[in-house]
Amino acid sequence: MFYATLSETPVGPLLLAADDCGLRFIRFSGAGNGQPSEAEPDPDWQYSERRLKESLSQLKAYFRKQLTRFDLPLAAMGTEFQQRVWRALCEVPYGQTASYGEIAQAVGQPTASRAVGMANGRNPIAIVVPCHRIIGSTGRLVGYGGGLARKTTLLELERRND
Repeated sequence: MFYATLSETPVGPLLLAADDCGLRFIRFSGAGNGQPSEAEPDPDWQYSERRLKESLSQLKAYFRKQLTRFDLPLAAMGTEFQQRVWRALCEVPYGQTASYGEIAQAVGQPTASRAVGMANGRNPIAIVVPCHRIIGSTGRLVGYGGGLARKTTLLELERRND
């Protein structure tokens, strides 16, 4: 596994990890929910900005509001249901939101809102797989592995017209 960091983003430093199959992780530093203050790579990972060049480039473009849809090989590990949910998340357009119930409908399991929430919370590729775009049925911001402040920042970034 290879990793690189993106130090300056509106949501703080990010750690990215990928292998030959694609991007596997994006980790936030110190989410305030028991995570360490700095995202740390696993000891057996190898630092390589070159191997993550395209992922880093697309994330930088996203934060500059020059990219609204990522085009990267993704290799998140998860159950078949989680994979379906994560694919559905990628279909929520930039600058818009969807509810857990709407994602449950999209994956063909309309009564599985809670399971969708669990899969959403296990998304290992935050931002690129836009779990921040998922909100409660009442329109409230609920739950985010990186913390609600980061979720708010990402949603505001996508809604700004500057």
